[in-house]
Amino acid sequence: MQRAPGAQWGGVAMDEIVARVVEQTGLSEEMAGQAVSVVVEVLKEKLPGPIAGQIDGVLSGEGGGGGMLGGLLG
Repeated sequence: MQRAPGAQWGGVAMDEIVARVVEQTGLSEEMAGQAVSVVVEVLKEKLPGPIAGQIDGVLSGEGGGGGMLGGLLG
């Protein structure tokens, strides 16, 4: 479940989220990457299927996150 920082799970967008967590919390990049991965996994488990299925697309920068998820990354 935990992924190393910079791992290809979501591409650039995922790296941006990890960088933001590092900046705002002071966590190491490794710890921030693990935290973000856990949060993403929980969201995918808890959200309704159609929405959960769009998370990887949003995080990879491929789109697919219109509507409510469109603003997820700012």
